[in-house]
Amino acid sequence: MLATANPNDAQKNYLLAALPEDEFTRVKSKLEPVSLKLGEVLYESGDKMNYAYFPTTAIVSMLYVMENGATAEIGVVGNDGVLGVSLFMGGETTTNRAIIQSAGNAFKMKDKDLKAEFAQVRVFQNLLLRYTQALLTQISLTAVCNRLHSVEQQLCRWLLLSHDRLNSDVLVMTHDLISNMLGVRREGVTLAAQKLAKRKLIKNLRGTITVVDRQGLEEAVCECYSVVNNEYNRLLGRGMSRTFSKREPC
Repeated sequence: MLATANPNDAQKNYLLAALPEDEFTRVKSKLEPVSLKLGEVLYESGDKMNYAYFPTTAIVSMLYVMENGATAEIGVVGNDGVLGVSLFMGGETTTNRAIIQSAGNAFKMKDKDLKAEFAQVRVFQNLLLRYTQALLTQISLTAVCNRLHSVEQQLCRWLLLSHDRLNSDVLVMTHDLISNMLGVRREGVTLAAQKLAKRKLIKNLRGTITVVDRQGLEEAVCECYSVVNNEYNRLLGRGMSRTFSKREPC
């Protein structure tokens, strides 16, 4: 069962945790804790965005949906950032679907409050802009990876990005859902997962994937993962989170 969101957990989101005390206190007063279920859709393409979300334990996948219903993930947002950059970048709608990839908690902020805080031209604005740049790098490298690299490499990248944003080695995720995220056939995901399991990098059970050898995954992944990781470190600072520096054992 999903634990109820705790109003005092806002600093588990690393953007919020990086704020000076006075700014954090002001921003926190405009946040509302929410619990998000696996598969829950926060936005559909074209929807007006009424809230931004700052995940603490949830992971949100941004999917592009084609006219024929085919999907492909363009980026993920977890405790590293915020979902809803369009709101402070001048937009009111989104071109992608936002769906909960890993159930957990988050804090939401009304669109008008986010815009008002962004307009203050303080640390919060600077953090949001730097995060947006890092997110654009992730989206760009996802497109490159999906075009040029093998399904096995894509799966490694996806697993590492998800693992970075969780406090657990166990990812609750079916091969069907992963295939929708990567925009590839389910059979391709299953074969890639079997290869990684044979190398003892993951344990592949029904409905879950357990990361067994984190270092092995990092050695098997394409360069796309490290480029994204380095950009997050450069823009947001290694001090923000163990997520983007050397990961500690879970």
